[in-house]
Amino acid sequence: MATGLHRFHGGLDLPGHKAPASEAPLRACPLPARLHVPLLQHAGAVARAAVEPGQRVHRGDLLGDVSGERGAAVHAPAAGRVEAVAEAPLAGLDGLPVPHVVLRVDSDPEPPARRLPPLDASAAPRTLLLERIREAGVTGLGGAGFPSAEKLSVARDCLILNGAECEPWISCDDRLIRDRPGEVLHGARLMARIVGATRVLIAVEDRMQAALDALRQALAADTGTRAGDGDPRIELVAVPSRYPEGGERQLIEVLTGREVPRGGLPRDIGVLVHNVATATAAWRAVDQGEVLTHRIVTVAGPGVAAPCNLEVAIGTPMADLVQAAGGYTEQARRLVLGGPMMGQALPHDGFAVTKTTNCLLVLDAEAAAPQGPQRPCIRCGACAEACPARLLPQQLLWDVLSADMERGRADGLPDCIECGCCDLVCPSRIPLAQHFRHARGLLRQRDTEAAEAEAARLRHEARQRRLGEDAERRARQAQARKDALSSPDAVAAAIARARARKAGGGD
Repeated sequence: MATGLHRFHGGLDLPGHKAPASEAPLRACPLPARLHVPLLQHAGAVARAAVEPGQRVHRGDLLGDVSGERGAAVHAPAAGRVEAVAEAPLAGLDGLPVPHVVLRVDSDPEPPARRLPPLDASAAPRTLLLERIREAGVTGLGGAGFPSAEKLSVARDCLILNGAECEPWISCDDRLIRDRPGEVLHGARLMARIVGATRVLIAVEDRMQAALDALRQALAADTGTRAGDGDPRIELVAVPSRYPEGGERQLIEVLTGREVPRGGLPRDIGVLVHNVATATAAWRAVDQGEVLTHRIVTVAGPGVAAPCNLEVAIGTPMADLVQAAGGYTEQARRLVLGGPMMGQALPHDGFAVTKTTNCLLVLDAEAAAPQGPQRPCIRCGACAEACPARLLPQQLLWDVLSADMERGRADGLPDCIECGCCDLVCPSRIPLAQHFRHARGLLRQRDTEAAEAEAARLRHEARQRRLGEDAERRARQAQARKDALSSPDAVAAAIARARARKAGGGD
């Protein structure tokens, strides 16, 4: 452990398997004949389609918007014609259908992309920078796709750029840092200015030596740039290669020695964590007016002929990524979205790449085979020792199997990061993470239903109050009219009117 660094609880030392993908030059994945661009590739609301079938679009044109709601805009990765706006399964959402814009890509040479007007990152108002990042559809490129402008809207003391790719096989951030270290630094300064951070830590795993060297050289040469002459706030930190150190809470603990409180967020302790690719995308949105339509994806594993990192248009079918990586080998047995620990097995390669797709892993029979029959838990405690969230997985398993979700909540089920460390060390071969993932989904569904029920109750109570207030108002008005008619002045006036009518010959 390097001086000044701390160690998080649990975790595992895993083989990297980064090469040969990390050593292969970064290259562009050819555009497919059709792009299937999902309108949900971020945390928050599904974007509403801003185009119709038959409409022509340029690269950079708006395809979907979430105005007024949490989410991120979606843009066209290439010029072409919209063929349809139709629902299709989304890989990162367990195959649930969401709207996709089907774009037939132009076969002619692509015209220049439409860009937003560039902004001066060092002088533009903070509110304008946030609006630009929101307008460009920038989301977290290393995790759940949280809208970046929303995450940057709260002031923080410390900014951490996460370049610690701790999960085996994945090397997209490694390749990005090697090829574009200057953009990573620009992105760090931009985000630090937006949130007012006085300390910026760029964390890279110690085994990513080429990436570390690239950043060191960029930092040493970083004088006289548009972003300013150096920056004493920025510190490059080589962190030990221990899974899941790239997790937000684990990385914060390693770098600062502070723990995010249970049920809390990093902002509660004045820290902001962003992925290095997210910082680069934010910088490009501001400095070059570039909307987020492409990302780097690792295509790796023994099941592909030429593992590599590709710059891919959002909406590209995953089959095209495999083809660009030399195609399948005879050893290909299982397709995984993400890494081997936290990734999701895919039934086919027809799913579309999204902003959160960082790796497509093709495993062979040995890696895909089950490790043996499941046996009863022997309460050995190995899972608790390995759990980076300091949970008791054996107790959580009992909660889940007994369907006691509220007990599971009390025992910390929402804090599980589904890293799979407990699975790997369990001598009974119990798929603990699978149980916890399912139970966490049930908890989220229950919480959503409870929130909807509470909102309905509040609406009903508000309606009853309005009805009651209306009835009281009508009653007061009726009583006021009655009182007015029975007052002495009103009676005298009525008598006077009657006498007048009689005097005039009326009845």
